[in-house]
Amino acid sequence: MAGGQEHWDEVYGARSEDELTWFEATPSVSLDLVRTHLHPGEAFIDIGAGASRLVDALLEAGLGPLTVLDLSGAALAVSRRRLGPQGSDVTWIEADIATWVPERDYAVWHDRAVFHFLIRAEDRAGYARAMSEALRPGGIAIIATFADDGPEKCSGLPIARYEPEDLARELARLLPGQFETIDARRHMHITPKGNRQSFQYSVFRKAVP
Repeated sequence: MAGGQEHWDEVYGARSEDELTWFEATPSVSLDLVRTHLHPGEAFIDIGAGASRLVDALLEAGLGPLTVLDLSGAALAVSRRRLGPQGSDVTWIEADIATWVPERDYAVWHDRAVFHFLIRAEDRAGYARAMSEALRPGGIAIIATFADDGPEKCSGLPIARYEPEDLARELARLLPGQFETIDARRHMHITPKGNRQSFQYSVFRKAVP
């Protein structure tokens, strides 16, 4: 993945959680989409979660089992400290999504702002393989990226911007016939410094054989 583990450990070590550009005190769009598609007792995974507070909200809602995956151990440590004893109810995975091999299946896969960092074809292929292996038939993938009018870089790294149609075409190329788009929306994220960042959120359903 772009930047590598050392880069992201430095990013999370340099600033407090609420100073990072992607910080959301309440991840309202993600929470709305996850709660629409995740039912009690179903397994959920948050890809590239960093120090996101989505896992806090899902724990509070009584959903799970919950898994949080990130390349950066420093990012995961922020969330584990914040959650305290509640964190023992979460499975924490430190891994590169492009090479990760799932050990179970999930009903819902959530990714806010990982896929757009995958500018190398081999990383996108590895991500798609992992997602296909991780999601059960009929499972839901929620993928948020910078939209076509969003930033061209993040944390000093180049990104690939997508509209929902672009992302759907890329998934169809990587995983032919496996996923269909069932929802898409735009969202304007306001950073802690008040800057505007345009996102798109796409929701896909995995085909049932």
